[in-house]
Amino acid sequence: MKRSTTLALRRAYRLMRRRHGHQNWWPGDTPFEVCVGAILTQNTSWRNVERAIARLKAAGVLDPVRMHALAEDQLAEHVRPAGYYRVKARRLRAFLGGLVESHGGRVDRWLEGPTIEVRRRLLDVPGIGPETADSILLYAGEHLSFVVDAYTRRIFARHGWAPPEAAYDDLQALCATALRDRPGAILLDYWRDYHAQLVRVGKDYCRPRAPRCAGCPLEPLL
Repeated sequence: MKRSTTLALRRAYRLMRRRHGHQNWWPGDTPFEVCVGAILTQNTSWRNVERAIARLKAAGVLDPVRMHALAEDQLAEHVRPAGYYRVKARRLRAFLGGLVESHGGRVDRWLEGPTIEVRRRLLDVPGIGPETADSILLYAGEHLSFVVDAYTRRIFARHGWAPPEAAYDDLQALCATALRDRPGAILLDYWRDYHAQLVRVGKDYCRPRAPRCAGCPLEPLL
C-alpha cells in the first residue's frame, strides 16, 4: 500500500470528524439490539430498521429467548417495516438458533473468542455476509473488524484509494493496515466512528448519481 494512501485515509477521518463531530454509532440499547439491527438493515434504510425495532420493543420480544420462541410468520410481521420481511425473519431465526440453543441467548458468549473464529461462526449463519458479520463484531462484540459497505467502496473508488472492483477482504485489509494509528481501546472507537463518518459522507455527498463534491468534507482530497 502506498504511503500516500495511508496518509490520505488518516486525513480523511480528521476532515470528516471536524465537520460532523463524533457520530456515536451504532444506535442500540444492547448488543442484541445491535445484532438485530445489523441483520434488518440489509437492503433498506436505517429509518425502516428503527420502525421494525420499535415494533419488536412494543411487543416485548426484543429479547433473544422471546424472539426465538416466535413462529417465523409472527416474527416476519413484527419486522415488516424493514422490507424483505420474510427473508429477514428467516435470517433472524437462523441467527437466534445458534445464539439461544448453543449459548443460552448470551450475546457476550456467542461473540467471545478470537476474532477470526467468531467471524467464521457468524458467516456460517445463513444470510449473514461479511458486512453484517463485521458490523456485529465491531459494534456488538467489540472486535477489531473494520466494516466495509457500499459507501466505503464508492468513496474509495472516487478518490482513487482502491479500484471499484476491489474485493471486500482487500478493502478491509487496506483500512485495517492504514488505520492503526491509535492505541488500545481508542482504536475500537476510531474504527467505529470512521465507518460511521463514511456512511454520513456517502449519504449526504458521495451519492451514486450526481455526487455533491462541492462542500464535501473530503473535497480537499480530490
